[in-house]
Amino acid sequence: MGEVDGVGESSLTSNWSAVEKYFEQAPTSREMMGWIENIYNQGIRRAGYPADSWIEEWAAEQFRQTGLEDVRLEPLNTPIWRPQSAHFEIWPTGKPDEVTRFSGLALPYSTPTEGTEGRLARMEDGEVSGGIAVQEITFSQVPQSQMAERATDSYDPEGVLPDLVQTVPFDLPHVLDFDVAAKNGATAYVGLLTGVPWETSDFYWPYDAERRPIPGIWLSGNDGREVRELMASGECEGRIVSDATLTEETTHNVVGTLPGASDHWVIIGSHHDGPWASAVEDASGVSLVLAQARFWASVPRELRPHNMLFLLTSGHMAGAAGTQAFIADHQELFPKVVLEMHLEHVARRADVIDGEVVASDDPEVRWWFATQAPALEHLVLDSLAAEDIKRSWLLSPTALAPNPATDGAYFYYTGVPLVQYICTPIYIFDPRDTPDKVDEPSLVPISKAAARIIAGTAGCDPDTLRVPLENAAAATASEADAAAPES
Repeated sequence: MGEVDGVGESSLTSNWSAVEKYFEQAPTSREMMGWIENIYNQGIRRAGYPADSWIEEWAAEQFRQTGLEDVRLEPLNTPIWRPQSAHFEIWPTGKPDEVTRFSGLALPYSTPTEGTEGRLARMEDGEVSGGIAVQEITFSQVPQSQMAERATDSYDPEGVLPDLVQTVPFDLPHVLDFDVAAKNGATAYVGLLTGVPWETSDFYWPYDAERRPIPGIWLSGNDGREVRELMASGECEGRIVSDATLTEETTHNVVGTLPGASDHWVIIGSHHDGPWASAVEDASGVSLVLAQARFWASVPRELRPHNMLFLLTSGHMAGAAGTQAFIADHQELFPKVVLEMHLEHVARRADVIDGEVVASDDPEVRWWFATQAPALEHLVLDSLAAEDIKRSWLLSPTALAPNPATDGAYFYYTGVPLVQYICTPIYIFDPRDTPDKVDEPSLVPISKAAARIIAGTAGCDPDTLRVPLENAAAATASEADAAAPES
């Protein structure tokens, strides 16, 4: 399949046996679920919202109680989008009294409007200049046989990946078509979620914090089908009204450290914001970082392979603002970094049954992006096998885009070695991301696998696992914004 043939011997497992006994100090899955439920219960957790301000203080206190040092909130300027309401009206051309009105969700960071009117134009017809572009959206089906062509290797003891088809929460062929509509002269954009397998207009996409020059709205599948039928009966006009505020405010990354046995560093991160109350995205990632902090704080300093920095970033749903700010503010750190690990999304695969999103007993397909240093790739595979982290793909950082599809994507451009874990379940941008969607049985095994990987870097210096950037000449961090969607 790729460069790493199965789970081979690794030269980077030097001190796991010395630290494994301390893992009994790590939190249980029940404790981790308690954190997740507590975070979820605070409400919508977008950057700048009260729930996200709460988690900044709460996470800092958790770091202190765990025993981390130099715990601090690092401020950053974050673009904040607060939607109030969004409506779309449609009527047959020449018959303004025959208005049908729908409510939906404004596209995040699109331009608010007190009323933008125009003729309705189908995106597929190609001529949207001067009109309101209307497009049907579906979630893409991705056969895992296609992922196999991009992956370096996998850990799949069940043998299910070759026949598995994953539904991802994007219309991959049309993922940025609202930008195409604006570029082609549309005055507004209406996305009809007719291909989403449950009834929702709460699709929090895009979240790159790019301020779109036109208004936009998502309409649910049923509303979208009605719009489609009205347009099929003859020429129509429409109006979008969108009430939202766009500001720039101060939010915070949460940082804490532990001294280790070398002068080098390991960074362990995730993000603390989410599109909704969002249990998987990313209360589960917060729990993984807290678990690493608890475990490594229990390990004697001389057995920690390197100094450790624990990072919970703000503004992932605002263009990865926290990750970018941390990198900009800590350039002096990266020549000393042996490994940057990002941990996001412990998720169950879900089925849609009678219009309801129902968590299954199976984990969602997992992506492990790793720098293509053979010893590191073997270490990751060894660790996944040791903790039985099924349905896992091992991917190069650029397997799916110019950078990993994670909140930690921009670390790729610093040149530091990476291991970044994520998965992308169908419900990730919807309020249906509830605690029952968290794959609780995987919380401790993923935590232990991550600890094994970190322990395996003992004796490494910052150059041991570094490789040249695969696309350094072709892509920059800013260009990566236009690449395949992060998760």
